[in-house]
Amino acid sequence: MTEIAWLIPIIPVIAFVMIIAFGRRLPGEGAYIAIAGMLASLGMSIALAGQWFAQAHTEPFSKSANWMPGLSVNMGYSVDALSCVMLLVVTIVASMVMIYSIGYMHGDKRFPRYFAYLSLFAAAMLTLVIANNILLMFMAWELVGLTSYLLIGFWFEKRSAMRAAKKAFLVTRVGDVGFLAGLVLLYLHTGSFDLFGATGIFENLSKMQVIGPLGLSLAGLAGLLLFCGAIGKSAQFPLHIWLPDAMEGPTPVSALIHAATMVAAGVYLVARMYPVFLADTSHIALNVVAYVGAFTALFAASIGIAQNDIKRVLAYSTVSQLGYMIMALGVLGYVAAIFHLMTHAFFKAQLFLGSGSVIHGTGTQDIRQMGGLRKKMPWTYWTFLISTLSLCGIPFTAGGFSKEEILTVAFANNPIIFFAGTLGAFMTAFYMFRLVYKTFHGEPRNKDVHAHESPKVMLVPLGILAGLAIVAGFVGTPFNNLFEHSMIPVLGAQFAGELERSMNGFAPGFNLIVFAIATTAALGGIGLATIIWLVPILKIEKLERPFGWLAKLVENKYYIDEFYNATIIRALMISAAVAYWFDRWVIDYLIVNGVGYLTLVASAAWSWFDRNVVDGLVNLVAWTTGFVGRSIRYLQTGVTQQYMFLLVVSVLIISLAVLGVAMLSGDRAEAAWIHLSFRF
Repeated sequence: MTEIAWLIPIIPVIAFVMIIAFGRRLPGEGAYIAIAGMLASLGMSIALAGQWFAQAHTEPFSKSANWMPGLSVNMGYSVDALSCVMLLVVTIVASMVMIYSIGYMHGDKRFPRYFAYLSLFAAAMLTLVIANNILLMFMAWELVGLTSYLLIGFWFEKRSAMRAAKKAFLVTRVGDVGFLAGLVLLYLHTGSFDLFGATGIFENLSKMQVIGPLGLSLAGLAGLLLFCGAIGKSAQFPLHIWLPDAMEGPTPVSALIHAATMVAAGVYLVARMYPVFLADTSHIALNVVAYVGAFTALFAASIGIAQNDIKRVLAYSTVSQLGYMIMALGVLGYVAAIFHLMTHAFFKAQLFLGSGSVIHGTGTQDIRQMGGLRKKMPWTYWTFLISTLSLCGIPFTAGGFSKEEILTVAFANNPIIFFAGTLGAFMTAFYMFRLVYKTFHGEPRNKDVHAHESPKVMLVPLGILAGLAIVAGFVGTPFNNLFEHSMIPVLGAQFAGELERSMNGFAPGFNLIVFAIATTAALGGIGLATIIWLVPILKIEKLERPFGWLAKLVENKYYIDEFYNATIIRALMISAAVAYWFDRWVIDYLIVNGVGYLTLVASAAWSWFDRNVVDGLVNLVAWTTGFVGRSIRYLQTGVTQQYMFLLVVSVLIISLAVLGVAMLSGDRAEAAWIHLSFRF
């Protein structure tokens, strides 16, 4: 299978081309082609992963072809444990989302285009996953950004969707500048874009250990630049602002792009380039990664507490969980971060699709208008609850295993990060069960909302993903962590040893203290939410009086968007206005129009000179010639006698003239001769 792994992203590309070319003439208006292509990629991914893990490979398989001979730039694909896991995550979630979308997007006027965009997005993400070359990774990375723009703004008739798409595209481009700079820095000092091989980046990182600007090693600087790309794509503070607004796209898009794949691309980038971070022996870059992730996890979780849009609650939950993964990478929890990326993809995709089922059944996204849906939408409720428990890190769920592993690594390496992670677990359980209670429990708060269960084509993916939210965690239990045994060799012998040395011999496993603290935090968050919103022992009205200012601050997302609007956006708008004024009045009016006016004046002067002087002289010569011609034409009569007469007269006139001149000049001899000739 490794020899044909390159087909996995190619199949969705073929589906995209077919749907764009034939559209509604295809079976299911293109939906069946997209789903068939994605299921084919899923089947190949399962076969590839099964073969890879069964044979217990330790070295990556990589195959390249020369792309730019003059620069020796190769393009190719690679297969290792990390790429196998990511292939499974992307293809499973994409398949479920496409199947679900048949029901959710039914009747949409751009139904084929929607599935074409989904196929292209999946192809871009799969290319990013198996690329063995950082330049190809960057190209796929940008294609992911483009397709996410198309999907977020799919309903571009809505001004909010159009603005959200532009916001996502532009904000993530800010981070991409750092990614591009890091890519160039690595190429300049290692001489290659390839990741693997004797001439690849990972084998030549010793060249990056010299001290560069700001006292950082070049490896540390490259790591920070690459992390800028991850900050943008994975919506980390301060570039987190695009992700909540991206919920304006169709809900299945939110599940695919902003829960499982695109936003996970930033985490994947740091994981794939982890040897670069480990090559920085000072670990400054990793410390930055850890603290940015921890701050983002707490920051986003606190905002999620006060949101009332069901999709926005999940959006901030996604930002927070991505912070968890980034935080884990920063404290050397490489395996834990990838493990949580995988489990999070399943339960968060289910939660987004579950929210789509709720929206489909109620017609609203405001949880204040819901309530009592548990009885009317039982399948949606139970699958949503299972995924919520997994997200909260309840023991023996997939999220419970992966979160506990992150906290275990943090407990061993950085107490501050461990405290932040524990607090984040408490807050996550609190706001997620607030969401569950306000949406599904109690009595309906709006009698005009007539909820109904979604069709089976939407419910089946919910059930499959909810099942994965439980069973997917058993590959990484602390007692026999098969996930860790497979992932560590991805780093190679050199950097796997470096990782072990950096962890001071600590091997993640079951830690009773961490287990107790993590479980207590999750149950504490659920308990607090229960006594406020399910069994209202603690009245929310009483809390609003002393904490009203804080609630308003959190509800308005700490006014970060307003701050950006008042500073960066305003500065850009002022700069744009100044540039517009300068372009209109200086460039256009003064320079372009001035040159045009002077050209017109010069042209008018030249026209007058040409018309009156040049043409006048030409016309004068022509008139004179005509006048002379008309005057002497009377001499041309054709009568011989007249010609002889004129000849004689002419001779006489000439002779008289010469005689007169001779006499006046005193030449008597000549005058006499002329006189004699005349007489003769």
